[in-house]
Amino acid sequence: MPSSAMLRILLALLFLSSIPHKSDGQFEDWCIADEQTPDEELQKALDWACGNGADCRKIQVNQPCFLPNTVKDHASFAFNSYYQKLKHKGASCYFNAAAIITALDPGHGSCKYDLT
Repeated sequence: MPSSAMLRILLALLFLSSIPHKSDGQFEDWCIADEQTPDEELQKALDWACGNGADCRKIQVNQPCFLPNTVKDHASFAFNSYYQKLKHKGASCYFNAAAIITALDPGHGSCKYDLT
């Protein structure tokens, strides 16, 4: 019977092996809206991201990421677009504390989130 310490180690290894990796060994990560942030704050950060480098065309009406039409979903898409395009230049996933990093792909249906 394995010891509890051994079980904890095995569970930790199992968790780490389940996190997606890029081919170069880097972890895959996306930047999304923090669900605890009020819509007013998310809207301000969304507007800023779209005006400062995020590609927000896919969250326009009749585009693949317009639905669901919520501030949280649109902000998530914009935050990730900004982060993926500019992280190699030092950009972060902060947005005045309105965003978080996730290892789970937030894309859905025909809405694909960038990953660089």
